[in-house]
Amino acid sequence: MTTSQERIIPTDLGDEMSRSYLEYAMSVIVGRALPDARDGLKPVHRRILYAMHELGLMPDRPFRKCARVVGEVLGKYHPHGDTAVYDALVRMAQDFSMRSPLINGHGNFGSVDNDPPAAMRYTECRLQSLTSEAMLRDIEAETVDFGDNFDGSQQEPLVLPARVPQLLLNGSSGIAVGMATNIPPHNLGELIDGLVALIHDPELTDIQLMRYIPGPDFPTGGQILGTSGIKEAYTTGRGSITMRGVARIETIEHRGRPDREAIIITELPYQTNKAALIEKIAEMVNDKRLEGIADIRDESDRDGMRIVIELKRDAYPRVVLNNLYKQTPLQANFGANMLALVNSEPQLLSLKKFLSVFLDFRIECVTRRTQHELRKAEERDHLLQGLLIALSNLDRIIELIRHAADAPTARLEMIETYGLSEAQADAILQMQLRRLTALEAEKIRQEHDALQVQIVDLKDILARRERILEIIETEAIQLKTTFATPRRTAIELAEGEIEDTDLIANEKALILLTEQGYIKRMPINTFEAQSRGTRGKSANRMKEDDGVKHFLTCCDHDSVLFFSDRGVVYCLRAYQIPTASRTARGVPIVQMLPIPRDEKITSIVPVAEFTSDEYLVMLTSGGYIKKTELAAFSNIRANGLIAISLEEGDQLRWVRRARAEDSIIIGSRHGMAIHFRANHDQLRSLGRATRGVRSMSLREGDQLISMDVLPGSVIANIEDNPDSAPDAGEELQIEDLELQNEEDKVESEISNLKPEMNGPWALVITTGGYGKRVPVTQFRLQNRAGMGLLATKFRKTSDRLAALHIVNQDDEFMIVTSRGIIIRQAVNAISPQSRMATGVRVQRLDEDDAIAAVALVPPTNGEEEEAE
Repeated sequence: MTTSQERIIPTDLGDEMSRSYLEYAMSVIVGRALPDARDGLKPVHRRILYAMHELGLMPDRPFRKCARVVGEVLGKYHPHGDTAVYDALVRMAQDFSMRSPLINGHGNFGSVDNDPPAAMRYTECRLQSLTSEAMLRDIEAETVDFGDNFDGSQQEPLVLPARVPQLLLNGSSGIAVGMATNIPPHNLGELIDGLVALIHDPELTDIQLMRYIPGPDFPTGGQILGTSGIKEAYTTGRGSITMRGVARIETIEHRGRPDREAIIITELPYQTNKAALIEKIAEMVNDKRLEGIADIRDESDRDGMRIVIELKRDAYPRVVLNNLYKQTPLQANFGANMLALVNSEPQLLSLKKFLSVFLDFRIECVTRRTQHELRKAEERDHLLQGLLIALSNLDRIIELIRHAADAPTARLEMIETYGLSEAQADAILQMQLRRLTALEAEKIRQEHDALQVQIVDLKDILARRERILEIIETEAIQLKTTFATPRRTAIELAEGEIEDTDLIANEKALILLTEQGYIKRMPINTFEAQSRGTRGKSANRMKEDDGVKHFLTCCDHDSVLFFSDRGVVYCLRAYQIPTASRTARGVPIVQMLPIPRDEKITSIVPVAEFTSDEYLVMLTSGGYIKKTELAAFSNIRANGLIAISLEEGDQLRWVRRARAEDSIIIGSRHGMAIHFRANHDQLRSLGRATRGVRSMSLREGDQLISMDVLPGSVIANIEDNPDSAPDAGEELQIEDLELQNEEDKVESEISNLKPEMNGPWALVITTGGYGKRVPVTQFRLQNRAGMGLLATKFRKTSDRLAALHIVNQDDEFMIVTSRGIIIRQAVNAISPQSRMATGVRVQRLDEDDAIAAVALVPPTNGEEEEAE
């Protein structure tokens, strides 16, 4: 006899918890919360439809109580609570939840006001015609696999033989363990058009399929603003689709009172609770958060929805409506998350992948159905062949049967005498006497001939894929003809998609941001080019304790990305920044961007177009660098987007645009510079919420001051002419050599650098107002995280590096001082010199002033075309 101690199995608690939770998670994901990509159903919905099919609740049969169906599902297939089953049944009957309801409900099945349905003992149901034709037809033709139910007493289908992409047709939502799905409903006719197009051209892309399936079609109608969210959902599997209710402005006549304007809402966004919306509007009116509304009434009836919002006489209807869109659920977002089970694994699917998975499943169903029909036809024809043998030897067969002792003996003698099979012999024995008439014999021959033709045709279908695709197309088009309905949801251009840029000239502009957060935009022709060494013009009237912090040039159509010290990026279009004069202070940036009080803008990047082959390179004050695809910043929320993950105490300081073939040059306060590639070997692409890698090693007291990008076309020249300059340690040993006369030095530098006069150059500017052009070939490529090379010498011990930019011969640049003095100069006015030189004076400074920033002037459109 075994003791209780011997029955205990020692196990590690952590392993047991991990295994048990994983089993539970997979059970929820596969067996409960996520739909199958083939028929678009979760197990509970599939079991309800199959149980109703077994009960014979066809569209042309009487309704049966929902309680009867729920009991059947619980008892045979779904060992869970009756509430879960009834709720799923109710949703499949709601025309405001499903674009094409699968169940025909009789009774109270709830409303858009979120009213609960009546109890299951009161409501009745049966299958819709679409369900019978498109979901359950051919289920007995061995088209799908069956498996045991929970207790092994019944067989249930593992998937239904759907003829339409039901998952996209009615959508689905569910929360599993660690993942969720939220798929919007679509229009049946458009889905079938897309499926047929994919059959004819399997190479179609997601975007090309959008010609046939332009977007979701919600059962409650409404509008979709813009196509960007739809494109994102269809191509990546995730996207935010902006929905808006349909409202119009009408004049309402009152008996004995002046007429008033009113907003009439006739359609709501999908899954919006009408009663909750009205309550929300009333609450906001009472709290004075919505102005101009005098009365709200719900006049909805069986003919349709009608919410009347009566306005005050002095209200502006369009302003009130815009506020309703902005502050209430009259405008909402549908967060599409196109997750479904493919081969029992959760996958995020694009539009084409959805249709491809369904098409593969449909091919399998038609193939299995054809194989089933072929087998049945061959079995029937086999029996007919036996009957024909009997008819041609009728007298002898009758004689054989009459003289046989019993049926088994007769069967055996027929098999041995005429070479029949057991099935044929049985068929002859069971043949009725009336089948012996000439007419009946002729019918057998005709049926045999027809079956021969059918068998040849079925074998041809199985041998040729194009025949199967043709059958799928024909059946789908028949369903479209019978069941398709017009689109209910209109797809409109979003308010932001009617581009203001069409009305604004794309002029070059200068954007200036001060330390205290004042920003303004100025036309760049405010500052004409000046000679080297002059004083410049005042660009800002600032407070005494304020100074210029950021300074860039761009074009009015550009998107301007604002990066903060804590790694958040915000976005404005350049033309949205108010224009101001040279002497104006500007507007506080907090009026334009939702920047917290303790957050500072540390870098500004203009972007003309968000492309996938370009990157943003980010550098922190702590020396971490990373690159992220520019396309990842194409859709920045109003409250900003995380651009980089920062360590405690670190700050994001510099952001530049670059391509994979480019290289990066970084400068430090003490005049050091490091040059390394931006390719995958040195700097691989990372996501937004990552930290990055080390960029440059600094000596004590030094800090990073600048970063710029060198075009990839120049790197080959640097590799072909490797720099023979000494390394950083050797340069520091000669740092204290006596300087030569400036004019002699410049002349010798020019003569030495004649072969490299066409650039590109590294424009080196110091805080003391001195600058030079150094050929980029003098900065050899190094590995990331090194100490770099000396970029310049300083005339004064207090002087430091202010900026290091990559420039070309014909470029212009603008310098701004800490006191707001700006000067615009041509690059070719600055002398070309070596890394070891101190440069020439580029701007004459007041005693307490210093160079704060340098920005390049963008080329005009004509110059850009020439450069290309």
